[in-house]
Amino acid sequence: MHRLLLVVLFAVVPGLAQAPADPQKQIEELERIVAAQRRILLDWGGLVVYGSDNSELKKPAAGVKRVVFLGDDITEHWGEGTAKFFPGKPYLNRGISRQTTGQMLIRFRQDVIDLAPAVVVIQAGSNDIGRYAGPQSEATIGDNIISMVELAKLHGIKVVLASVTPVCDCGRNWTAVRSPGRIMGLNGWMKSWAAKNGVVYLNFYEALAQGRTMKPALTVDGLLPNDAGYELMAPLAEQAIAEALK
Repeated sequence: MHRLLLVVLFAVVPGLAQAPADPQKQIEELERIVAAQRRILLDWGGLVVYGSDNSELKKPAAGVKRVVFLGDDITEHWGEGTAKFFPGKPYLNRGISRQTTGQMLIRFRQDVIDLAPAVVVIQAGSNDIGRYAGPQSEATIGDNIISMVELAKLHGIKVVLASVTPVCDCGRNWTAVRSPGRIMGLNGWMKSWAAKNGVVYLNFYEALAQGRTMKPALTVDGLLPNDAGYELMAPLAEQAIAEALK
């Protein structure tokens, strides 16, 4: 059964062919992917992930500038190590691993607008490039990002648009499924569009990259930043939020 599952998933899941060669690690990776795909089938937009947490939140008190970080793997895993997620700040982590811009757009009202933040930090695009929801053109990715920004502005929420973070072939051949060229191209579009439309651009890429790929010393696995990476990202995010609030 495991052998059949391997054959099927190697054929349909981008990048799995570069998974670790150890059989037990392959099985664990497959089980993780199957669980993620099952979740997507049952709840494509990820509306149930933070539904309960959101329902328990009250509106921010007067003078409190709540910030929502809407994102994918990079956002969700922020704070799991020693580099905590903005302790003591009224910042909410609403990241979901493997999500694309289209999925984030679906949950934008629930996980951003309804929480009444002063600022939203949108970190998205890597999984679109990685084809986690099928092939996505730059135009489609851009349309989804623009729609989220327009929704935020309509509700008086300031926007920080974060760059796609770089990847490196550190443990897995990530560059085969997340082309450095496409990452740089999408970031270039976001930076230009943000400048033209009054949106703050948050350049995580520049802090984490060495040439066209992620600095190996700043990543856990070639995709996710490690504690050192997140420690570099945190003050950049704070500066961008402060700029948006001006």
